[in-house]
Amino acid sequence: MVAQLKVFAGRSTEPLAAEICQHLGIDLGKREIIQFSNDNTFVKINENVRECDVFVVQTSCPPVNHNLMELLIMIDALSRASAHRITAVLPFYPYGRSDKKDQPRIPITARLVADLLTTAGADRVVAVDLHSPQIQGFFTIPLDHLTAADMLCKYLENKHIADLVVVATDAGGAKKASVYAKWLKAPLAIMDKRRNGNDDQAQITHFIGDVKDKNVVILDDEIDTAGTVQETVKALRAAGAKDIYVGCSHPVFSGPAVERLLASDIKEIVTTNTLPTDHAKALPNLTVLSVAPIIAETIRRINHGESVSTLFRS
Repeated sequence: MVAQLKVFAGRSTEPLAAEICQHLGIDLGKREIIQFSNDNTFVKINENVRECDVFVVQTSCPPVNHNLMELLIMIDALSRASAHRITAVLPFYPYGRSDKKDQPRIPITARLVADLLTTAGADRVVAVDLHSPQIQGFFTIPLDHLTAADMLCKYLENKHIADLVVVATDAGGAKKASVYAKWLKAPLAIMDKRRNGNDDQAQITHFIGDVKDKNVVILDDEIDTAGTVQETVKALRAAGAKDIYVGCSHPVFSGPAVERLLASDIKEIVTTNTLPTDHAKALPNLTVLSVAPIIAETIRRINHGESVSTLFRS
């Protein structure tokens, strides 16, 4: 017997969660969230969830720490309300960049987040395009790793861009970029990116591959301050590239990102709604694709005990 399905949303992802529920043909779960004057968060679930299969959608956007704590409190509330199974749906995983100990005396915060979710009462996690696949190994509970790459590549395929070259922004992303290149039936170029310490700004020293008189697409998992994109576009222009397209799963667009993207000579920026993009409305060349159908179908399949991996190309 399939448990009754219910979807709840944190305050960071209400529009996306509502769209997910439309695809599932259900109403968004009723809950109450209050921020007290002492900055404490109060959550109350306003409907019966006993023995239900519950999914909580919450992405990681500013204020990141507030949203993470809100998610943990919601999971705890649902657990104490006797939900049958609780799945945390994270369109953008918090602290995903802090996934290894590459300096002395620093934390692995991505692992800490995994422990917090499990301790709060999550039985399962759904995430979209983790910054590093190794984060899956931080969990002792099942994790379904979704990707928006299929959607981004299909969008670009349908544009029928001639003489296309896929560009990896650094050597670490070359393996993933080579998959995109295979899907798009395009050659691959690799940028040599160097980052100094904990500085957000990266420097492009040189690159491997031919981009002269070619249309290029830069594909990455996220755009944060857009420093890498800005430097990559400059390097590609200097090398004689024609139209430049930029694609990413997560439009973080923090700090000077919007200004840098506006100043860069980019034909089109293609991203998804794993994060709110209201602050990027100034970008006239921004196209936002919805991950709601992918997440909704994943939720349906988990609820019915069906395969999730068959949704995506290998």
